[in-house]
Amino acid sequence: MRRRPAEYRRQVRRRLSQWIWALLGMFLIAGLVLFVFHHNHHEDQVKQPIMGENAIKEPLNREVLNFTKEILSASSFSRQLAEQMTLAKAYVIIAKEHNNLNLAWELSKKIRSCQLLLSNAAMRGEPITVEEAEPIISSLSFLIFKAQDAHYDIATTLMTMKSHIQALEERANAATVQSTIFGQLVAEALPKSLHCLKVKLTNDWLTQLPLQNLAEEKRNSPRVVDNNLYHFCIFSDNVLATSVVVNSTISNADHPKQLVFHIVTNSISYGSMQAWFLTNDFKGATVEVQNIEEFSWLNASYAPVIKQLLDQDSRAYYFGAYQDMKVEPKLRNPKYLSLLNHLRFYIPEIYPLLEKIVFLDDDVVVQKDLTRLFSLDLHGNVNGAVETCLEAFHRYYKYINFSNPLISSKFDPQACSWAFGMNVFDLVAWRKENVTARYHYWQEQNADQTLWKLGTLPLPF
Repeated sequence: MRRRPAEYRRQVRRRLSQWIWALLGMFLIAGLVLFVFHHNHHEDQVKQPIMGENAIKEPLNREVLNFTKEILSASSFSRQLAEQMTLAKAYVIIAKEHNNLNLAWELSKKIRSCQLLLSNAAMRGEPITVEEAEPIISSLSFLIFKAQDAHYDIATTLMTMKSHIQALEERANAATVQSTIFGQLVAEALPKSLHCLKVKLTNDWLTQLPLQNLAEEKRNSPRVVDNNLYHFCIFSDNVLATSVVVNSTISNADHPKQLVFHIVTNSISYGSMQAWFLTNDFKGATVEVQNIEEFSWLNASYAPVIKQLLDQDSRAYYFGAYQDMKVEPKLRNPKYLSLLNHLRFYIPEIYPLLEKIVFLDDDVVVQKDLTRLFSLDLHGNVNGAVETCLEAFHRYYKYINFSNPLISSKFDPQACSWAFGMNVFDLVAWRKENVTARYHYWQEQNADQTLWKLGTLPLPF
């Protein structure tokens, strides 16, 4: 194809025409103008008068105001009001004691106004202003001066407040003792629906001859003296509590049929205890129930503790009207008057043919297989137990009288005792060390109850 002559050719178009360049220039100028305007406007805001600055920053202060710091600040009106209010409350008490009821009423009225102002300041998050604080501070100062002028001086105030503090401490201690006693009663009492359970079980025991024959058969069973089995002993008069211990031990045992439980109770609970454990299934485990009254060898001539438990002073310690507030409330539990509580020190006499036994308290709930305890090497020691050194009560100095030279010369006040809830006893080592005789010796030394109170078990010798 032939090219056209140059004069007939179409002119080449430019990529960007002049009007586009003009438009870009206008946008650039407009942007510069807006930047300069915004910068000048920001400087005008910064250079506003002080009142305007406060008006802007006021919402920020409201958000970050810490009223606790405000009321502790030495220069704040909040602290001044709080201190005056505390002093006014003291004078209200003194005025009432001196029968100046009009002054007490006026002080109480101003105290309420002060409390309302402090509450409003805390809610709105703003410091109390001088205009708000000045009227209340002035009126409270006048009333406090009026109270001081009525001979309610600082010495009187201190003495009055000290007596009130002591009275409150006594009430708090009394409430603590009362709650502890009530807690023990609740823990040991039967639910209302089970009040007649013990009576029904006792009736079953007395009227059903087969139960008594079965009990005699179990007592003569060779299993109760077989040292190849796992033996546990429980001393209690609480049927349900003992049943919980037995059932929880059996439920967690790998071989329940190898377990033997030796239960000792008193004559009142003997029938119900026998009826319960003879009529219920315990997965093949053997349960033997004995009556402590049948232990003819356990008498006052052999056991000093029996003589002490029958002493009138000992009974007054638990049941008397006077209660020593310094004594731990748990130590005044009347259950410590029961010989069942001290029977654990006669285990070798009760089971003369056994070599090892695990003692369980009736407030224990077992959660693991305890048969492994019988394989523990006690290294010739009599007792294997859990130390309770983390509890201050089990330090010797908390319940033993170290002012007595007989105690201070033989024991360390910081030494730890152990928990009596679960113990492994090597009865062979017990008999070899004659631990029961040592127990008798220290019981006789404590005949006047100066070494330790009857509320605690004797020292672990």
